[in-house]
Amino acid sequence: MARILITSGPTRQYIDPVRFISNASSGLMGQALTRAALRQGHEVVVVSGPVAVRYPRGARTVSVETTREMLAACEQEFPRCQGLIGVAAPCDYQPVKVAQEKISKTGGPLLLELVETPDIVAAMGMAKRDGQWTVGFALETEDARFRALAKLQRKHCDLVVANSAAAINAAESAIEILDPGGNILAAVCGPKSRLATVIMNTIRDRLITPTT
Repeated sequence: MARILITSGPTRQYIDPVRFISNASSGLMGQALTRAALRQGHEVVVVSGPVAVRYPRGARTVSVETTREMLAACEQEFPRCQGLIGVAAPCDYQPVKVAQEKISKTGGPLLLELVETPDIVAAMGMAKRDGQWTVGFALETEDARFRALAKLQRKHCDLVVANSAAAINAAESAIEILDPGGNILAAVCGPKSRLATVIMNTIRDRLITPTT
C-alpha cells in the first residue's frame, strides 16, 4: 500500500484583517477521496484549507489557511509520500498589499492589485522523485477536456481529473480521468463517493507501485 498526500478545500488570501478572497470549495471531494483511499488500505495525509467537513479519523490532517501555507505543508509532506492527489482549490491570486487595519468605506470604488500565488500541484510535479506520481484536478467552465490536458502537461501530472464548476459544494458531479496521451480512462457521474472510488481504482491500477 502507499502513503498518499491529498490536498483539499479552498485557501484564503486576506485583503485586510477581516476580509479575504476565497472560493466555494467545500472539501467534499477531498473527504470522499480520503475515505476511498483508506478503504484500499493506504495511509493518507490530508492538507486542507478551511472547510466545514470532517475528514476520516484514519487520516492525518494538516490544517492550513493560505495558498503559501498549503504549499509549505505539501513541501514538507510530499517527500515521504508515494503520490499526491491535488483536489484542493487554492486561490490563484493574492493582493499585492494586505491592509493592516480594516478597510473603511469611502463611497468610491476599491481597487485591488493581485498577483498569482504559487501553483502547488505544479511545484510537486517538478519535485517528483523516482516512483512518485501526481494527479491533478481541472475545474473548468468551458473546453474542459482541452484545458485539463493543458494543465496535466504544464503541472507535470501523471493523470488529470476534469470536472466542471457544477461540482463546487455539490453532493454529485461528473468527471473524466485523462492520461498524458489524452485517453479517457474513465468517465463517470454520480455521488462523489462513487467518483472517488473510480478515481482511486484508476490510480491503483495505473500508478501505485506494489510494496513488499
